[in-house]
Amino acid sequence: MTGKSQRPKGRNRVLSSLDVAIGGLNLAKEATTVIPAKTAFTSASVLLAMIRVSFLPARVGQLLANVCRTR
Repeated sequence: MTGKSQRPKGRNRVLSSLDVAIGGLNLAKEATTVIPAKTAFTSASVLLAMIRVSFLPARVGQLLANVCRTR
């Protein structure tokens, strides 16, 4: 049984939850043969991935902003 000290806290908890959700959506996308369902699972997975990126540490986020900035 997991004790309270071993549970992810704060940002790590959100990131691990997002990882699980993204993984589940990817599995569902691979398992289905219905095209609209595949599209919905892909869209939801991409959206969660974008949300996950927004939870990256500030230094990594700043690097990504610098890479994406247009001159």
